[in-house]
Amino acid sequence: MARLIDLHGTALEEFDRRVRAVGLTDWARPTPCTDWDVHDLVNHLATEQLWVPPLLGGARMEDVGDRFDGDNLGEEPAASWAVVSREARTAWLGLSSLERTIHLSFGDVPAEVYLWQMTFDLAVHAWDLARAIGADEALDPDLAKELHAWASDQDFGPGQMFDAPSPVGPDATAQDRLIALTGRTP
Repeated sequence: MARLIDLHGTALEEFDRRVRAVGLTDWARPTPCTDWDVHDLVNHLATEQLWVPPLLGGARMEDVGDRFDGDNLGEEPAASWAVVSREARTAWLGLSSLERTIHLSFGDVPAEVYLWQMTFDLAVHAWDLARAIGADEALDPDLAKELHAWASDQDFGPGQMFDAPSPVGPDATAQDRLIALTGRTP
């Protein structure tokens, strides 16, 4: 489990690095997530981070309700991201956080499953954000390799969350394979 906690930290750092690179005029730029601009993408991840402390504390979705709906970034998006991501990371590092059952919208899952999902989302969206703002798209190679191995065993669709996987060549990197699994073109 310590390895997964470390991977999550790396994914969080990857996304955080891209958020800190967002310029004042970048917030309205389009992203590979066609329904979201940069602000929407960062808000999505900020909202996910807001859910972590209550869910790790045993709350159910209905306990939280619509508390985190809407814009969670306010006037200082990067600063807001820094606060919510720090609070989520602190919750994950809490004693016995991975021994819990998490009550998600699709059912109860071990905290490990939730942490894999959060790590995956941070990494893929770090790539999305980098592409949107013209920053370095390279993810930590070990993170990409581990997430690709995990994601290859998941049933992501195609469907509501992702398009069909994009084709990649036999020499594609783990990162390219990971990104392609989500229907994005590396």
